[in-house]
Amino acid sequence: MIMAEPPKPITLPPVENPLQEGEWLKKTLHDWLDREFIPEAVNAEIAERASQIFVRQRIEGENDLGCLVIAIVTEMESFDFSKTFFGEFAIANAVSDLLLQSLGYERCCGQ
Repeated sequence: MIMAEPPKPITLPPVENPLQEGEWLKKTLHDWLDREFIPEAVNAEIAERASQIFVRQRIEGENDLGCLVIAIVTEMESFDFSKTFFGEFAIANAVSDLLLQSLGYERCCGQ
């Protein structure tokens, strides 16, 4: 039986302007939430919180996408998702997809 190799970690480029990255993520995630689900006020709050977590992690030197996703899942657990159709995993996965897309990765293949 041939064992598949584990996926290689994806490393983001070193942060140059974390606040600009955060603003991009907040707007892009908010737009995605409004498009994928129902446009509602809580989407702005979710995008703001995810962006804050992302910016802090990047400022602290985190460039590994997997670690960023775990940080977002962990810290978004305390967010009140009762007014939405999704939770912290959907948000972290969306952030990951949006970042990969911005770096030119294909979602299906990781290339």
